Amino acid sequence: MGAYVRIETRTARVARIAEPLGTIMKSMLPASQRRTDLPLDPNSPVLGQLGSMEVRLARSKDEVRAAQELRYHVFYEEMNAKASPIQKMTRRDRDVFDRNCDHLLVLDRARAGETAGQIVGTYRLLRQSQARNTGGFYTAQEFEIDGLVARHPGKRFLELGRSCVLKDYRSKRTVELLWQGIYAYILEHRIDVLFGCASLSGTDTAALAAPLAFLRDNAGAPEDWRVAAVPERRVRLAASAVCADPKRALGGLPPLLKGYLRLGGYIGEDAVVDRQFNTTDVLVVLPVENIKQRYIAHFGGEAGRSAA
Repeated sequence: MGAYVRIETRTARVARIAEPLGTIMKSMLPASQRRTDLPLDPNSPVLGQLGSMEVRLARSKDEVRAAQELRYHVFYEEMNAKASPIQKMTRRDRDVFDRNCDHLLVLDRARAGETAGQIVGTYRLLRQSQARNTGGFYTAQEFEIDGLVARHPGKRFLELGRSCVLKDYRSKRTVELLWQGIYAYILEHRIDVLFGCASLSGTDTAALAAPLAFLRDNAGAPEDWRVAAVPERRVRLAASAVCADPKRALGGLPPLLKGYLRLGGYIGEDAVVDRQFNTTDVLVVLPVENIKQRYIAHFGGEAGRSAA
């Protein structure tokens, strides 16, 4: 009988060790507190196509990992963000929000190799309904998003973040594909408001005074859509700051930020310096009803189209 007990104990221990630690920890939580990953659709359709390039959501964990590797390459290797030891080891940009997000991908089918190697751009999409599973939105670490959402209780919010594109693909065509994908997603999930951080390169806000003044003067949000930065990270632009050359300031903005402005986006009232990513961030808020009709016709009416 004693020998039998020892055999059973040893077998049980092996079984427990074989289980992933995350599975064991999750099983110890009450059911109401267990978080599940957003499921990936292996048959997620192509949402838009331009020549050899297409846009769609990630279909597998391997594709999500490839998007995280692309983010690491752009943010940490090219733009010199400060990587943690784990990020250096894995060569992936990842955080707790990834598991509850959809990952929009731009692929160039003309590139040789497997699908993961064809991913040239990505955007992370976090719906309000999924943000509850992560304790809130990523952007809330920098801006007072909860107040914005509370002022519009009947609207559905979508956070856009972690956007990046390989250097050789930073063109109007790639930005257009991303927006085709985003607009198709808006229609699918009946989204009312888009928001997210847009980044200006560098952390010297004095050197960035001209573009920041341009954004304040030309895209400032009305009261109902105005959002401040969290107090401990808030950087206020001096009221005396001016933009002497608006055309030059607009031309120097990142393509995705210019895209938001063309569509009718508003800019929050503060900036935030992100020293990890070596950027100065502003908040963009875009009510879907603001999107101009010509863009709806271009992205919306033909979402999922193919073009030469």
